[in-house]
Amino acid sequence: MQSFAKVPEQTPRFVMGMSTALSGPAADLGTNMQIGVEIAFQEANLNGGIQGEPISLIAYDDGYEPSQTIINMRRLIEQDNVLGIIGNVGTPTAIAAVPIASETRTPFIGAYSGADILRRSPPTRYVINYRASYAEETAAMVNALVKHAKIKPSEIAFFTQRDAYGDAGFIGGIQALKMHGVRKAKDIAHGRFERNTLSVEIGLAEIMLHQVPPKAIIMVGTYAPCAKFIQRAKAMDYDGLFLNVSFVGSVSLAKALGDDSNGVIITQVVPHPESDIPIAVQYREAMDRLDKSQHERSFGSLEGYIAARILLCALHSTHFTCGRESVIESFEALGKFEMGFTQPLELSDIDHQASHMVWPTMLRNGAVVSIEWSDLSEGNLHE
Repeated sequence: MQSFAKVPEQTPRFVMGMSTALSGPAADLGTNMQIGVEIAFQEANLNGGIQGEPISLIAYDDGYEPSQTIINMRRLIEQDNVLGIIGNVGTPTAIAAVPIASETRTPFIGAYSGADILRRSPPTRYVINYRASYAEETAAMVNALVKHAKIKPSEIAFFTQRDAYGDAGFIGGIQALKMHGVRKAKDIAHGRFERNTLSVEIGLAEIMLHQVPPKAIIMVGTYAPCAKFIQRAKAMDYDGLFLNVSFVGSVSLAKALGDDSNGVIITQVVPHPESDIPIAVQYREAMDRLDKSQHERSFGSLEGYIAARILLCALHSTHFTCGRESVIESFEALGKFEMGFTQPLELSDIDHQASHMVWPTMLRNGAVVSIEWSDLSEGNLHE
């Protein structure tokens, strides 16, 4: 393991670190997270920063590979002396990062992952989450498929990445299915693929050849292999539902699918960026004013913006004095707080996940549109 010599504290005092996917199959997610965080920081600096000083971000690319995450984490913490880490992308990388954050007592904030490793009970002291978990996303899908689409639990299949990310979504989905009468996970069709590959054929075959033909497939992967899977399945005349968790990257999936995108469902852990929910309005205004490169608005950059805004809320509180421990103490002291949603967010010493909200969306004509779960009534499945 590569290590870096620790340097003494220096100004500026408010520097955050980010190890994220700026290349590879999750590059769009990492890039958008970085954009959202930086926009929120720019906005804060225009309003006086933190205690009159600017807040900034140092971001390193890990390519969605845990081995590089370890190197980046050590560099950010031991060499760059950051106040905390924000916006990590991915479950495999989070698994590599969290032990280092805990060992060095460094806040690990707003990771783009819904994995259970970030959601221990009691919570890991140095891990602060914004988003709903993958278990909550897949449970919402399962409940909607059974209740509204009238699909039998045994007719729901899973296509997942063969790692901790895929496992987190699958386990959450199975837990929900058991609430609907499924006894054993092995009774459910389940195909898998290797991370950072497009090798979807074996997983597709395992699902299509299952003893119970699936009417809906819940997918836990990145956009490129998921797009290939959907296209191959449609080429085989499969006409069931495809559902993806938020990590897939909605806009990237829509672009990759092209004409095959219609009807694909994606759960989101942030509101639609074009909605009239106040936090989305604030995000759009900040992007219009501060994003000089004029990036497309996205769910990913909105999530980065929200994660950074939650951090700023903690840093602006009277509980924050200075240093990494004070960051955590300030988060835990927030309790219920307003952030421009339809309901308050909440953080405490017993709950380090601010939001449990899940929003359903669907791809239509290349765009991501908001839907209600009730839209999945039998007559509307393919509209």
